Amino acid sequence: MNMKITLAGLLFFIAITGFSQGKDPKATALLDEVSAKAKSHKSLKVDFAYTMVNAKAKINEEKTGTLLVAGDKYKMTAAGQTVICDGKTIWTYISASNEVQVNALENKDEALTPSKLLTSYNANFKSKIIKSTDNTVESIELTPMTSKNFTKAILGVDKIKKQVKSFILYDKSGNTFTYKIKTYLTDTPVTDADFTFDAKKFPGVEVIDMR
Repeated sequence: MNMKITLAGLLFFIAITGFSQGKDPKATALLDEVSAKAKSHKSLKVDFAYTMVNAKAKINEEKTGTLLVAGDKYKMTAAGQTVICDGKTIWTYISASNEVQVNALENKDEALTPSKLLTSYNANFKSKIIKSTDNTVESIELTPMTSKNFTKAILGVDKIKKQVKSFILYDKSGNTFTYKIKTYLTDTPVTDADFTFDAKKFPGVEVIDMR
């Protein structure tokens, strides 16, 4: 499982912003509404299903996980890994080896935060509505205007709730990453402890400090 791609995609779920360069005013307006609603919540917690498919390489992986976000703090658990960020430090815990890597956020390329993602993605895509699957869900295609490690993305957006329900990412290696939100909870109580790694809770853990 490509944790970097997964983390970026999941943060994109909740940090989706307007795409002012898009030629489809309807798509841009809907994305702006989704962005405004996501930003209005103090915290977001999502349970998700994740698949990675590469027909040529005969890969078909299915995983589930959870993501908790509050501002630029987040905690994601998926496929035996937990990634925690308090806005300054990022911890990546691997359960199979009982080890945790510690990095300063600014020194780690994959250490994305919702704010960084907003800056990175904003106005960098062309957006257009490609179909409505029913009366409530719109499919919006996003095409990067500059070179990215993926070729396009398709969002499934609930027009009534103003939430992203699904996200498909096509990368340049022929992989297709699909995310589906199973539950979407807003303003759940969080504390600073939710966004730090407590080694005391993992007896014998090997701490690899890369700061």
